[in-house]
Amino acid sequence: MHNIDELNSIMSEADCLISEEELNHALDKIAKQITDDLSDKLPLVICVMNGGLLPTGALMQRLQFPLELDYVHASRYGMETSGSTLNWTRYPQTDFKGRDVLIVDDIFDQGHTLEAIIKWFEENGAKNVYSATVVNKLHDRKVDMRPDYNGLDVEDRFLFGYGMDYQGYFRNLQGIYAVKGK
Repeated sequence: MHNIDELNSIMSEADCLISEEELNHALDKIAKQITDDLSDKLPLVICVMNGGLLPTGALMQRLQFPLELDYVHASRYGMETSGSTLNWTRYPQTDFKGRDVLIVDDIFDQGHTLEAIIKWFEENGAKNVYSATVVNKLHDRKVDMRPDYNGLDVEDRFLFGYGMDYQGYFRNLQGIYAVKGK
């Protein structure tokens, strides 16, 4: 359990790596690419909770074509910083068999979670599965896949803001921050 002073200290010392303006520019770019590719396909957009909530909402405002929206809640981490088990707490409720599906998440970190979610949709009847992330963390990965749409490359640090959390907090921030010294 954290107290407000500890959290405020983390925030006051954090480095802002990406501003709200830079985020908006990246989201505009992603939305244009998605529109070019999917505007005639009646896609199902899937938000990966909880991190994908802000990016999905921002993209939805920029995608001016017919689409459906649903969400999944699948997490590798829970409140931990590492782990290998993918835990599903909510599967999509919309029928996606034979459809184009766009998965939206906050960050492409090691890639295991996004890769597993994409594979699940493919194995369960999606026609095509696309993926979009706002942030691509720059480091060596153990997966070969890459998101179809990505906003910004960010250095390998402990990031929070714009969907990403610091121990459950700060997902609401309109920028990307890094914990000082991490």
